[in-house]
Amino acid sequence: MLQRLTFLLIFSCAAPHAAPPLQPLIDATPPGGVLRPAPGIYAGPATITRPITLDGGGTVTLEGSGRGTVLTLAASGAALRGLRLIRSGDSHDSVDAGLLVEGDDNLVEDNAIDQVLFGIHLKQGNRNRIVGNRVTGRPAPRGARGDGLRLWYSRHNRIERNTFKVVRDLTFANSPDNHILGNTLADGRYGMQFIFSPRARVENNRLSDTDTGIAVLYSPDLIVRGNTIAHALDGGGAGIAFKDSGNALVESNEVLHCAAGLSANAPLNAEAALTVRGNRFAHNVVGMYFYGEKGGHRIEANRFDNNLTQVAVSAAGVGEANLWQGNAWSDYQGFDRNGDGIGDTPHEIWLYADRIWMETPRAKFFGNSPALELLDFLEKLAPFASPALILRDQAPRMAQ
Repeated sequence: MLQRLTFLLIFSCAAPHAAPPLQPLIDATPPGGVLRPAPGIYAGPATITRPITLDGGGTVTLEGSGRGTVLTLAASGAALRGLRLIRSGDSHDSVDAGLLVEGDDNLVEDNAIDQVLFGIHLKQGNRNRIVGNRVTGRPAPRGARGDGLRLWYSRHNRIERNTFKVVRDLTFANSPDNHILGNTLADGRYGMQFIFSPRARVENNRLSDTDTGIAVLYSPDLIVRGNTIAHALDGGGAGIAFKDSGNALVESNEVLHCAAGLSANAPLNAEAALTVRGNRFAHNVVGMYFYGEKGGHRIEANRFDNNLTQVAVSAAGVGEANLWQGNAWSDYQGFDRNGDGIGDTPHEIWLYADRIWMETPRAKFFGNSPALELLDFLEKLAPFASPALILRDQAPRMAQ
């Protein structure tokens, strides 16, 4: 039966104008069956409603009609691999995508998705694996693009080793307990945003040229580890931003050339504090920025290398309540007489006149101006107003 279908398919591909539809071949494949269409271009859209394997072998293209979603997987236990999906619709309201997954325990592997508004839309799907796919969006202003990946009410999924380019965001909304591992994104608005999506593991991803790298809103208990985030500069974005999302571990990340390396508000309570450990924040406009009432985060064993401003706060006293321990500071001016790798004196950052922009953002325009530098110099010589302590690291590590 499959041989006959393949023969008819090859015959249909010879038609000079119209691509054959893929849907009849899908409908003829029994549950548990494997469909390997002959190489060529097939007309979409198409829908899979049974647990089958659709294997394009890297030579099959499914072309949408320019309206709606190209391929819908409305089944559980299916596998899609080796396909190219192109030409979705352009409606944000209906989330026109290259691929819509509405099921559990599916494998979506090694597909190319381009010329689409949204890339992969996972809607109320659990325990799916999205692995090794390549998604390229349509050129447009970042806010007008679709998401490269969108999860909505979906949990326990693994998003691994995918590549996203020219997309808006990778969005996780109301989607707890997902693993996002080893993905690459370049040229987007938010590299990733988590909204009411607790307990995600975000590890070993590479994000570059975005407005904000990883934004976490109302999503506690995240692990953000081993990621590289670079060039999140537009719109005043941060490499990593937390809002009301406590009890998270931010560990062993490298954040480079961003408007702010890490931005966070004060924790709502002591149990909701962040642990920021073993990261490198280098060549950012601001290494870390804190806002809110008090503070209380644990910031340990990080490297602050040549940020224009190492740490900034929204008001005096915000950063002082954080625990600073064993960080390495490129601007530390102390000594290590006994050679144990720990500075002999604490590293302190004070709020002097040249940092008036922290409390009065409009004054940032005059940052590094001769007038503010002179005020700062005079204040350090003979303070005419008590400076505010931003942080005190009692045991700073000597920078290597």
